[in-house]
Amino acid sequence: MRSKVLLLGATTIALVASGAANAADLEPKVKLPLVVWNWSGGYIGGHVGGGYGRTSFSNPYGPSIYGGVVDTPVFLAGGQIGYNWQKNGWVFGVELDASGAVSDGTNTCLAASGFIVSANCKAGPNVFATGTGRVGYAFGALGRTLAYLKGGVAWQNNRGDVLNNNGFGFSPEKTHFDYGRLGGIIGLGVEQALSPAWSVKAEYDYLHFGGPNVATPSTVQLPPFALLPANTTSLSSNYHVGKIALNYHFGADPWAAHWSDAPLYAKAPGGAPPIAYTAGWSFEGGSRLWLSRGRFQWDHSAVPYGGLEAPSTLLSRLTYYGLDGLSGELFGRVNSPWGVFLKGNIGLGRFDKGHMNDEDWGLVDGGLSYINTISGQANGRFTYYTADVGYDFLRGANYKVGGFIGWTYYEQSSDSIGCVQIANPLHTCPAKPDTVVGSQNSQWNAARVGLSAETMLTERWRLNTDVAYLPWTDFKGRDNHLFRPTTTFIEQRGSGGGGVQLEGVLSYLITNNFSVGVGGRYWAMWTKKDSEDTCTGCVGPRIIGGTGFAKFSMERWGTFFQASYRFD
Repeated sequence: MRSKVLLLGATTIALVASGAANAADLEPKVKLPLVVWNWSGGYIGGHVGGGYGRTSFSNPYGPSIYGGVVDTPVFLAGGQIGYNWQKNGWVFGVELDASGAVSDGTNTCLAASGFIVSANCKAGPNVFATGTGRVGYAFGALGRTLAYLKGGVAWQNNRGDVLNNNGFGFSPEKTHFDYGRLGGIIGLGVEQALSPAWSVKAEYDYLHFGGPNVATPSTVQLPPFALLPANTTSLSSNYHVGKIALNYHFGADPWAAHWSDAPLYAKAPGGAPPIAYTAGWSFEGGSRLWLSRGRFQWDHSAVPYGGLEAPSTLLSRLTYYGLDGLSGELFGRVNSPWGVFLKGNIGLGRFDKGHMNDEDWGLVDGGLSYINTISGQANGRFTYYTADVGYDFLRGANYKVGGFIGWTYYEQSSDSIGCVQIANPLHTCPAKPDTVVGSQNSQWNAARVGLSAETMLTERWRLNTDVAYLPWTDFKGRDNHLFRPTTTFIEQRGSGGGGVQLEGVLSYLITNNFSVGVGGRYWAMWTKKDSEDTCTGCVGPRIIGGTGFAKFSMERWGTFFQASYRFD
């Protein structure tokens, strides 16, 4: 699903470039002086972005039966500096950029057998830097739209832990890594000249890094009992990142909000307002169909059970993944004469696909080292909304760039069906394939702060992008284990953490007011590792009772199709 979204993004960029020639042949509705923009010269600017990454851990004990790859959602912000040369319509350039990153991800690693206590791996980059060359072509009205490809070298600093999970009362061992690594980057994007001083761009980048050998802690095997010595694991990582960037071009007046040869609110013959921006009130609303895939993870700490020191040492983990869903939503945006805007969406969806892996380590189910049962998913539902208020600090006849603050809500629930043991032959799960063995409900609330941009690439093609950082999350959930001798209900609470939400949509204006479009979206949220879960009805060695530490995370990403209408 993720790769399809990325392929779709690349296809739409190519579509814009190929459609530029046709758009240029249309009779323009706004008559502007024929001053062609030239991209040559230096620039400096800032950017925000986000996306997802994956860090892979090789297994020194043999092929992994599960895990080994840590998903790392990432939000980044930073700056860039570059220089362009233009010859006819072709633009060549070089660029350096650097970003600070907020990222968080954990998963099972070193799981070669159900008889070995596997580990909990954590990874997350905190710095990126790139040096790239780019080549593009300027098109559209007066050459003010630039579509480009880029490639070059990249550097990251990645850090994390390899920590043994709960194992027969032995104190968990831990190794830590914090390293810089050189890799490569390729990307594509569209940049729009807003005025002689300012341009805005939307960009997709793929980054890949090989990794060093990192020490792993010694661990326990049972049966037969043995201490396995420390070893090494080899790391590699890759990232898919979307950015919004604003550039200032040297030698121009930074306070000029528009072209010196065109009024801010250009009027077409007959007094019709411009397509993208009007001086008064306007409202645009519509509907979307979102094809998406989701993931939810609950890490249950072993800290209260034996006085272990690290909350990341796990007693169990439940991972819900492959949750392919379809949702419908309504969205809208109100623009005021002063640049203040309100925007938001609300949606409802369902899914009946996916799996849930229930992992347990040591001191459970007869003292087995590691068990892993897999269940299907059914009766899945999810609802969501976002609501933002913001201000367009740059705006003109064909563009808007603004910051916003807001709120987001996401709720998801599903049933787990049947179970099959995939790790340890000494443990079986007697549930029939059509038996409901459990259910999970999760509710997320989070504050949003971000940047949005809208620009007309040609007379009919429009690009909208939106990046939001979630500095704080609040989570509430409930897990029901229905296939135990005593039904257990576990209340889940968490806060803090963070998240990232980003989307982009390319739309075509069939008329001056009605448009259709296609876009992509990625959402991720997580809590702190010392969040809580409290069990009711728990007996036996699995859970002694009371409140324990926990960590929760979610992702949902996919492609959407939309239709909208604007009232000026």
